[in-house]
This record gives sequence, structure tokens and C-alpha cells, in this order.
Amino acid sequence: MNKVLGALGGNRAADAFRKIVSGDASGAPEWSQQLAIGNDVGLFGPESAVWQVHGCIATLVGGIRALLMQAAHPAALTGVAEHSAYDTDPLGRLERTTRWLTITSFGSTEAIEIEARRVREMHKRVEGNFVQKSGEHARYSASDPRYLLWVHCAFTDSFLRAHEELGYALPQGADRYVNEWAKSAEPLGLSSAPTSKQELASVMDSFARNEVVTISMTPPIVGFILKPPFSVGGLVFYRILANAAIATIDEPFLSVLGLKPRSRIWLKVSKGLLDFLSYMLGHESPSQKIARARINALQ
Repeated sequence: MNKVLGALGGNRAADAFRKIVSGDASGAPEWSQQLAIGNDVGLFGPESAVWQVHGCIATLVGGIRALLMQAAHPAALTGVAEHSAYDTDPLGRLERTTRWLTITSFGSTEAIEIEARRVREMHKRVEGNFVQKSGEHARYSASDPRYLLWVHCAFTDSFLRAHEELGYALPQGADRYVNEWAKSAEPLGLSSAPTSKQELASVMDSFARNEVVTISMTPPIVGFILKPPFSVGGLVFYRILANAAIATIDEPFLSVLGLKPRSRIWLKVSKGLLDFLSYMLGHESPSQKIARARINALQ
């Protein structure tokens, strides 16, 4: 089967996809070697719910959803517009996000602290003014606990929701995942992340009622997230995953983002494509293999 896929261009497609997500066609960019350092399992470990969720191909849908959800908050959106190169270097931004997520999920505590230090330094430069839902002007800072809480919850909710609604297994349960992933926020300066699915839902509801709102930058940035500068073939595949991501977003976030509901059929179509892609890429990423080799060496 692998030879057939190779003859049809499957291997080239897999290499191209790895390069888009990680910045390297092998799926193991230079920064992935950080996963080999350290003398402990890390915050989670191979038997954790975090490994189960973040090691799953469903993160591709969850990642798109997370980008959209973050854009619903005016402070987060203003920060992206003013301090990131989302329009000139969208793949670079994706790679940096993938780097943090991967190292925090699978790295040792030493590697996680190195990565967290890099992110904290970046956050120091991300600050400015934004317009609140009330219409009043306020300051934002990427290091502010409220800003960190929104970004963390948007990520957590998105990866969990995508994993569950695409039908992938989570034997440890959703509460275990939310509780474990709360630890990821601590190295960045957030000590009050939700620790259960119900608490996560409550925090998201609070943001929905009091803070999310459409601003002038919402349409162009949402439009860019939904149509990044990919090749024609890559964009077709991406749009299928994006439609699946939108199918998992509820009100009032849909209206704030200017999106219309999508049929759940997109979830079924995406599941088939993701399973096929997982077959081509392998069920465990090169980064996970590096991390697993480090952990096995400890024994």
C-alpha cells in the first residue's frame, strides 16, 4: 500500500504537509531535538490524556478552531494584528505555535522551561490598546493573566471539542485532559486555568457573555485564517478541515466571527481524510518518537 501511495504522490503530499505544520519536510525540525534533552518524563507522559489528544491527527481541526476562537476576543485579535506577521509569514506563526504545543506536550520539564522562557520573552513585547465590548479603551498585554486565560481556554476547548466530535477515543476522559493541560499554562504565568470540562465551559461562557465582540479587524483576520496562501490542492484540503472546525463552534462565537453554521457532514468527511493522512504520515509523529526514546532511556 505504501508503494501505491508513493506512486500516486502520497509521499510528496505527506512531506509537504509536514513542512507546512512543523517547518520541516521530515516532521522533525531543528527545535524538535529539544525533546531529547532532560532526565524526566515531563509534565504528562505517554499514558496521559494530553499525549492521547495532542498526538492525534484531530489536532489539525482543533488548531484551526483555536485560531478562529482566539480571534473572537478583541484583545487577542488586536495583539495578533499588531504584533504578528500573520499576513506576511503565516506558516512561521503556525510553526511557532506548533513548537510550543509540541514541546510542552511531549518534552521534559527542562525542555518545557526553555521553551516557556522563549515564549515569555516574546510576550513581553506584545502589548498595546484595544476596544472592549463596552466600547471603552483598555490596555492589553500577552503576559496579563486574563489574556493568558482566554488563549489557554480557546486552545483547550478547541482541541478537546475537535477530538470528541471527530469521534477519536479518549479513554481517560475529558476531565482528565482539561486537568492535565492546565499544567501547561503555569510556566507561562497562569495558575488559574480550569481543571474540569464543566469549569472550562463556565469560563468560556463568561467570556462569551462579557468580552467577545466583533471589531474592525475581525473580518480580514478571520478571512485570512479561512483562506491562507496555500497551493490550490492544499487549500482544498484545508477548507474541508476548516469547515469541520466551524461545525464545532457555537453561538455567540459564530456571530462574533461572522461565520455561518456548517453541516456536521464536514466532520465525517474530515474524519475520513484525517484517517487517510494518519496512515500516510504514521500514527506517531517524529517529535513523539524522539520524546518516547528519551523516556524509554530513563528506564
